[in-house]
Amino acid sequence: MKKLINAPESVVDDELAGVAAAHADLVRVIEPNVVVRADAPKKGKVGVISGGGSGHEPMHGGFVGMGMLDAACPGAVFTSPVPDQMLAATKAVDGGAGVLHIVKNYTGDIMNFELAAEMARAEGIEVTSVVIADDVAVKDSLYTAGRRGVGGTVLAEKIVGAAAEAGADLATVTALCQKVQDNVRSMGMALTSCTVPAAGKPTFELGDDEMEIGIGIHGEPGRTRMKLASAAEITAMLATPILDDLPFKAGDKVLAFVNGMGGTPLIELYVIFNELKKILDARGITIARNLIGNYITSLEMAGCSITLLRLDDELTKHWDAPVHTPGLRWGR
Repeated sequence: MKKLINAPESVVDDELAGVAAAHADLVRVIEPNVVVRADAPKKGKVGVISGGGSGHEPMHGGFVGMGMLDAACPGAVFTSPVPDQMLAATKAVDGGAGVLHIVKNYTGDIMNFELAAEMARAEGIEVTSVVIADDVAVKDSLYTAGRRGVGGTVLAEKIVGAAAEAGADLATVTALCQKVQDNVRSMGMALTSCTVPAAGKPTFELGDDEMEIGIGIHGEPGRTRMKLASAAEITAMLATPILDDLPFKAGDKVLAFVNGMGGTPLIELYVIFNELKKILDARGITIARNLIGNYITSLEMAGCSITLLRLDDELTKHWDAPVHTPGLRWGR
């Protein structure tokens, strides 16, 4: 194992210290390992928080700041954060207008966020939650009952964060998050595995001429393992199930998100985006907005995921709104 770390057991603490040192104008890190917006809580503003295992950076901690999340709870690598973190985050961002929890559909995340919400309500904080489950690759996996929450989470956090920044109330923000979930679908693939620091060896093995279609962000197995194909063929394998699932149709406008899994260079992601545009053009679907880069990763895994969100005027307005976080910023 070759990694730029001090020790496996301190990697998350060391990373968070680095985030706090690099972005003190945007965030602060409080105990027990919670990344909080520097100016939180904001009186009268709905708080928006999320969280999950570390190893997916910049999600979630890199998306804390103006126009996106108010706080994030990073667990150990590929391990759910604990309820104490989620409760601390909820209390740290409560400005009196309630708090929304955006929860990826993994069993540990759901269980711990539910417990934290109950504890927060007992302290008089109004809490709602929305589960993101956008992965069309599998119905159930090692970590989930139902579909996994993947790339759609990033889009939900941005859109919902913008609405909360603009002063929307808790019911409106919650309904908007559910609207994103209802209109977003994703699927990913891997060219290589990744190595969890505490494990010290790859999560799974892939031959030099193999790829895995439909993987999850923790290295969960996908739909099929097969020989390496061209970018055009891979894009079709990912895009077709996404398009058929919602289903997307001619005349739709979409946000197309081509995401790197951590070890994929941008040159390859743009090749995938170009192939995706060809597929969507052939179906009469317009890419109205796009996001291309490494935003929800799986450590150093080589591979990519495609996420499509069907847009309307409301979703587009909040996507375009200013955002200023360590991992995403525009319009300011």
